[in-house]
Amino acid sequence: VKVKIPFGNKYLDAIFSVPEKKSRYGVILTHGAGGDMNFPHLVSLAAYLASHGVLCLRFTCKGLNIAYRTKAFKTVVEYLKLSDDYKLLGVFLAGRSMGSRAAASVIRHLSQEDDDDFIQGLVCLSYPLHRPKLQSKLRDEDLLFIRCPVLFVSGSADEMCEKQLLEGVASKMKAPKKIHWIDKANHGMAVKGRTTDDVMEEINGHVFSWLREMIELEDK
Repeated sequence: VKVKIPFGNKYLDAIFSVPEKKSRYGVILTHGAGGDMNFPHLVSLAAYLASHGVLCLRFTCKGLNIAYRTKAFKTVVEYLKLSDDYKLLGVFLAGRSMGSRAAASVIRHLSQEDDDDFIQGLVCLSYPLHRPKLQSKLRDEDLLFIRCPVLFVSGSADEMCEKQLLEGVASKMKAPKKIHWIDKANHGMAVKGRTTDDVMEEINGHVFSWLREMIELEDK
């Protein structure tokens, strides 16, 4: 279902992937610095989640300014929260690369503003912890403030997220967290000798099983 979400004096293009049965939880998903919501990995994940009963809303927000991207993401969260068509108990925020930074930033901002538990968790696909070859400057400030569960899916050969550095940040985080390493994958999740579909199957399966674990814990 295509929708246009009002954002200031513009609109954000978005698409709902709707499961057959009514979903109580949803995932909001966005892209990295390049590309848009039709980036193949996002389309694949959205379709997988919807086919397994989780509503997925993916959106496009062009703009390389993290504050702007964060504001757009926050607008989409509010839009879904107030939606009469999909009455959800909670959502997980997810993003690829810069999109996951924006998602982390939104969670930090919202947690400072209200105690509402609409946001259930964060999924970071290829979180860009540092610029290539600039490991001294870590983009970890939002992660250290977050309290909700976080799943990282990163390539063990990601030039923007060195394995030891992410593990170090994770050990300092107060939130419950899990890291799934895609062996030999780079920042774009490409692995020599594996097809994109094969890698996506691994990512999608892991994201879904983690979500299911979180949602079941919530239900108890």
